[in-house]
Amino acid sequence: MNYVPLTEDRLTELCVLWNRELGEQFPMQEQLFRQNSFDDVNVLQGGSWIAVDEGSGKAVGFIVAKQWQEQRELVLGAGAGWIQVLLVDRDFRRLGIGSELLKRAETALLERGVHKILLGRDPWHYFPGIPKEYPEVRAWFDAKGYKDDNRVENDLLAMYDEHTANELPRQEGVSYRLLESHEKDDLLAFFRRCFPGRWEYEAIRYFELGGTGREFVVVETDGHIVGFCRINDSSSPIIAQNVYWSPLFEDELGGIGPLGVDSAYQGRGFGLAVVQAGVHFLRERKIQKIVIDWTTLVAFYEKLNYHVWKSYDSYSKLV
Repeated sequence: MNYVPLTEDRLTELCVLWNRELGEQFPMQEQLFRQNSFDDVNVLQGGSWIAVDEGSGKAVGFIVAKQWQEQRELVLGAGAGWIQVLLVDRDFRRLGIGSELLKRAETALLERGVHKILLGRDPWHYFPGIPKEYPEVRAWFDAKGYKDDNRVENDLLAMYDEHTANELPRQEGVSYRLLESHEKDDLLAFFRRCFPGRWEYEAIRYFELGGTGREFVVVETDGHIVGFCRINDSSSPIIAQNVYWSPLFEDELGGIGPLGVDSAYQGRGFGLAVVQAGVHFLRERKIQKIVIDWTTLVAFYEKLNYHVWKSYDSYSKLV
């Protein structure tokens, strides 16, 4: 078996491998694969490898490791690294290929000073943990020293029809509306003040990649933004995490999340209302199936008829 660095010239081949192994539950699109595993500057080249069968010359496995490498004021995952994906062709398992790929990724992360490795949860991630569909994967990582963080993350799904009403919430002195393009700096200031970190980073990257504001529902009161909800569809400038698996659906899939409310304004019902507003604007776009990704707040979203669609076990390892 040969091990070669991850390079984009193998993208289509690796995408085919992904879909052969995972496509029934998590169908991969080349555009998404390029966006998350090649265009992200946080991919750690020394820790990302492809296993190539010597006889056929075909890729039979790969791993993508990440560490924060962007030159910004904010830093995600200080001291941590991520395994974004580790996949081996089923016909080549139990030959030590996965172990070798993982060893190479872990060695590279250790050399970069990482003291904790997370499975998933990376910038431009695919999964917030190990999908429940693959118990054998959990057992394999258990044997490699990774620990269950005892936290289950969920993707939720709601399916509407044209007969289901969904009006904008109405509260005196409060408006729920889409962000205007000229309000970009106001929204980013809100994130810096209230939600610094991952959500702020994702908003920054959204605008850097051409976002105009149509993906953000904002709560406005007292003359300023006090809450938000992100919404996504097929016209968004990036493939967002809550619509990753849209090929599973015949009709267009929409996404909601993340969302948050300024702590000074919590307790007024703005959180649930801004989700309702997000649903309203997506359904105005003729979208009837909507996913909320990566959440533990199942009971909260059940109030709007969302139910658990996919679940993930959070795993990590101290090194």
